[in-house]
Order: sequence, then C-alpha cells, then structure tokens
Amino acid sequence: MKYQNIRFPGGKAKALTFSYDDGHRTDVRMAKTLTKYGIKGTFNFTNIQDEKLITKDEVKEFIISKGHEIAVHGAQHRAQGIHRPIEGIKEVIDCRRYLEEEYGMIIRGMAYPNSGIRCLANGATYENIKSYLTDLDVAYARSAGDDNDSFSLPLDWHNWMPTAHHKNPKLMEYIDKFLSNDPNENSRIVARFPMLFNMYGHSFEFENDNNWELLEEICEKLANRDDIWYATNIEIYEYVEAYNSLRYSAHGDIIYNPTLFEIWIDISGQIYSVKPGETLKIEE
Repeated sequence: MKYQNIRFPGGKAKALTFSYDDGHRTDVRMAKTLTKYGIKGTFNFTNIQDEKLITKDEVKEFIISKGHEIAVHGAQHRAQGIHRPIEGIKEVIDCRRYLEEEYGMIIRGMAYPNSGIRCLANGATYENIKSYLTDLDVAYARSAGDDNDSFSLPLDWHNWMPTAHHKNPKLMEYIDKFLSNDPNENSRIVARFPMLFNMYGHSFEFENDNNWELLEEICEKLANRDDIWYATNIEIYEYVEAYNSLRYSAHGDIIYNPTLFEIWIDISGQIYSVKPGETLKIEE
C-alpha cells in the first residue's frame, strides 16, 4: 500500500472550526458573524439560567437553523477533573439530557468546563473520565490550554486540543501559517498530512475587550477559501471516524466504504473518493 492520508469533503486537505463556551447573549453576535462569513462553529452550553445568557429562541434562530452545533458544557459548569466520578457523570448527563429535551435533537459533543482535565483531584483520573464519557455516548470533548499549531487531527477525541484561543498573541501568525500551507501541493508524499484549525474562546471576551473587529479580521482572513472545509466540531469527528471505518484488502489496493459518507483519500499524491457502499480498486 502506498502512503495514504485523509482528505476532507471535496478532496480538501484543510478544515476549520470554531468552539465557543458558556452561552452568553454575545453568542448571537458571534453566530451572526460566523454565518456571514460561511464559517461554522460549535457553541457549548450549560443548564444555568441567567438573563445574561442566550435564550432558547435565539439559539434556534441564530445557531441551530444556520448549521452551527450546540454541545455539552456541564450542567453547572463544574470541571470533571476536580470532582468525584459520580459528580462528573451527573454534570455531563444532566446537561446532555437538558439540551436534548430543550432542542429536540441528539447532542454528542462536549467542551470541558472550567479547568476541565488539566487539574485532577478527589479520585478523578483522565482514564476514568474518558471511560464514563464514552459510556455516556459523548463522542468528543474539547480541552483547552496548550497550543496546537501543528494543526494535527486529534489523537484522542476526549482530549481534543484546539489550535489557539483568539486572545493568543501568536494567533495571526498561526492563521498565516495555516493559510500558506497546502498539503495537496507538498511534493514529499510522506508529509501530505491534513491540517485542522480549531479556534476557541468565549464570545463575551470580544464584548469585554471592545474588539469585535478582531473577530471580523479573523473571519475575513479565513473565509471563502477553496482549499478549506468549514465544519462544526461534530461534523469533523463524524467524517474522520467514517474515514477510519474504511475496509481494505490485505494488499491494500481494494477499499470498501461501509459508511453513509463519501470519503476522500490522498494516496501517494493522487486524490480518490469512495462513495457510500462503494468498493474502489486502486490501480498500481
């Protein structure tokens, strides 16, 4: 088998997603801006009720109906890493059930609240947290902290490290690096890895810092690119997992796609697509 790498829908080598937490009313402006530029985001909500938070009708009008994702952020915004497992489980399942009942949809995404899994205490371990998130059918959990300017895909979906917070002083440098590289143009076959840019933060930070123009600048730089797939967090997860579900012959030259997705593949510099239910023969 030759060198192979995932390609996103349309054969694109790069994907972009945003992930924003806490559900403040400023999410309305955030969602409107992303929609204007054709960028997709994931908005992570708690069960907390407060006049400062986005309303159910606003979520439906400006987020869900525009193709953005809503995801779990803990019922009371309590970090999984500093609570006993039973309390961590309750935080997740109560939030998931609340959001699903509120919006009538299946919700499988999550962003860790507060310190998340960066600080562990009271008998909590990452292995245990990952185990109960899996049992609760949480497909992924976005973390926070260190930069991921390698733009690599998550190796562990329950510790999904984003690229950078929007307040990161190196953000524009990372964006330029992301935009200037095209894995499909890399002549080194062994190095044609996909690239994923995941920016995170809180929409109220733009309000507090009085710099909504920063969001506009970021979106203007990243929008309307033919080589980027614009997707929510769950869309990226589902597509990558579908790619990982492809079946191969022992020699590797026959590929079967058992999923409902059309899957795109780079095989030693040649782009192929495999439609749902299709078996593809790769000619040597």
